[in-house]
Amino acid sequence: MSSLGQLGAQTGPLTFTPSARRRIYLMRHGDVTYFDDSGHPIDADAVPLNELGRSQASAAGRAFAAENIRFDRVIVSGLPRTRETAERVLAETGQDVEIETWPCWQEIRAGKISDLPPAELAQAFLSAFDGLVPEGTRFMNGESVRELLDRVVPPIAELRADKSWDTVLLVLHGGVNRAILSHALHPLGRLFLGQLAQTPACINALDVGDKPQDWVVRLMNFAPPQPLHRDNRLTVMEKIFASFVRTRQRG
Repeated sequence: MSSLGQLGAQTGPLTFTPSARRRIYLMRHGDVTYFDDSGHPIDADAVPLNELGRSQASAAGRAFAAENIRFDRVIVSGLPRTRETAERVLAETGQDVEIETWPCWQEIRAGKISDLPPAELAQAFLSAFDGLVPEGTRFMNGESVRELLDRVVPPIAELRADKSWDTVLLVLHGGVNRAILSHALHPLGRLFLGQLAQTPACINALDVGDKPQDWVVRLMNFAPPQPLHRDNRLTVMEKIFASFVRTRQRG
């Protein structure tokens, strides 16, 4: 008898209670410009969205509006580029939701790279987002992946413990989003998958149940208005590093 036949032969009713999952929409902020026209770096804690980033954030809002998606909570990291992205999404969806600030979800912190030799600069920029990243890897000579996971992952449990919401919007950062997505893919362990691309103003959709391991990844890196990523072959950090190299060459 086949295994299915054996199941059918058992006595008693067959029951199934599906998990009552809730939805997390996880966004990256829209595009920003990290170097001014003269080639000088702009304070990463204060940089606003650029014109492209504003249009991307509004396009994401229209995508939510098209499906009449409503948010019970909206959380940003507190950096201006995340708040501006969230405000533009809410404006397009016609919602008046208080925007909460969770500084624990600010972007992975860069360190001082001026003392690094040129041969080490590419690794400093790019190694934290390259494949399965060792936790000791530091981003631009600053915060390590281990330190990032230690501050980003525990607050997820705090968010999930609040049963008052059904749908939440998080507007965060490329590195932080990778930490959250990596946790969703491997919730009972620790890993950081650097190759999970996060295009500016992209949308990820994650479902969570009552059990800590109950995650369903529905959607990753959906990026209106170019959802098929036709013109994207470089990662965001590769583009930023290319801009950095150009400024050094001008200097």
